[in-house]
Amino acid sequence: MIATATGPIPPGEAVTPSTGAARLPGPLMGAVRVFATLWRNRKARIGLLVLAVIVFVAIFAPLLAPYSPTSTGFTPYLGPSGTHLFGTTGQGQDVFSQMLYGTRISLLVGLSAGLLATLAAMIIGLVAGYLSGAVDVTLSFITNLALVIPSLPLIIILAAYVPSRSVWTIVLVVAVTGWATGARVIRSQTSTLRSRDFVTAAVFSGERLPRIVFREILPNMTSLVAASFFGAATFAVMAEASLEFLGLGNPSTISWGTILYSAQTNNALLTGQWVVILAPGLAIALLALSFTLVNFGVDALSNPRLRERS
Repeated sequence: MIATATGPIPPGEAVTPSTGAARLPGPLMGAVRVFATLWRNRKARIGLLVLAVIVFVAIFAPLLAPYSPTSTGFTPYLGPSGTHLFGTTGQGQDVFSQMLYGTRISLLVGLSAGLLATLAAMIIGLVAGYLSGAVDVTLSFITNLALVIPSLPLIIILAAYVPSRSVWTIVLVVAVTGWATGARVIRSQTSTLRSRDFVTAAVFSGERLPRIVFREILPNMTSLVAASFFGAATFAVMAEASLEFLGLGNPSTISWGTILYSAQTNNALLTGQWVVILAPGLAIALLALSFTLVNFGVDALSNPRLRERS
């Protein structure tokens, strides 16, 4: 008879160890560990909760919105009320419904442009940091040139001269102008890691360049890549709202930026519709704040000291 903490087990019964539960697949287990590390950080936890609410609203906007965002059958210039929580626009559209649907476009632009800018920064930074000589000089010159040129004026010029005014055009314009800062940081860290023993061992073992860069060096820069993504996503959300506010986007698209543009053209402040300006501005600030707060917990992914402290 085998004795356990809960008492003796009769003969013939199997003993189930505490680790005998079904294990999760490797990628899923890694995602769970990343989420657990972020959740232990108080600031990152708040950011994840805010971001989860925004994602929930973006997914279920058709179910949450009381009216169609393009419907013009309401009385224009109405103030906040029980029927219209945020009032109506000058065209008779419900602002609350537009806010819910606008979450989709603003979040899509932020995540898509942030992902594209991070991929460009990662590739350029890794290649420039690992390969010395003419390749490093050329890529570093391009990166420094992109850093010197002011981002917002460049975005306005590109958006003004691009024939298409679709959402994906704004995504590409923002991605093209938002990669330089991340590439500079990743290049600096890569140039430091290329002289480490594990990289030297991979070179002497005959590993190819893509495997050395993406399998040996890149996993040691998880926090830098994640920080670059959240920074680029925050920049993309602000840039998209700025372009839409200036009238350089597609006016038929409903986003937080187009709501601000409509409020400007309809003189919302003069008609007392301060909610039409406050609501999208506050939503943009909350989305950018959630990205920033999550970024506080990213350093703990690759820094054991910060992980133990949290």
